[in-house]
Amino acid sequence: MPEQKTLTDKLFLVAILIKGLDGAVQLIGGIVLIFVQPETLTRLAHAVVTRDLVGPPAGPLAGHFEEAIQHFANGNRTFVIAYLVLHGVIKLGLVIALIRKVLPMYPVAAAALGLFVLFEILRAVQTRSIVLPLLAALDVAIIVLVIKEYLELRRQRD
Repeated sequence: MPEQKTLTDKLFLVAILIKGLDGAVQLIGGIVLIFVQPETLTRLAHAVVTRDLVGPPAGPLAGHFEEAIQHFANGNRTFVIAYLVLHGVIKLGLVIALIRKVLPMYPVAAAALGLFVLFEILRAVQTRSIVLPLLAALDVAIIVLVIKEYLELRRQRD
């Protein structure tokens, strides 16, 4: 008879699948940015802002969007690409290990997510981002689910 999945089990699976999707998008985005010229991104950002896709062109969201593109185009490109690719690879590796229930990787995943939370909070303070604290809170919830799953798997194996 198959084992019944609890709500926590289902939440854990959804959470790590979301992290896997996030990691895949970051990895693909980082790879794409290697081949896209900064001028192309600047033109794209201008097109997005002028068509009110991120609010009014003079609004704060549009301003942050254009400022981020300018930072990227003016020298943060290598950092952004490395960050996205590294983040994506780490997340995908951890997600694969957690789906396969590789027990030693659970503490590694919790620690890695903890570092992501720390980074998100530091960047939120520096940039006054509203989104980063929300992502950090989501990561904290995922850490709790990873730890719960880890403890349950250890209990089952003992």
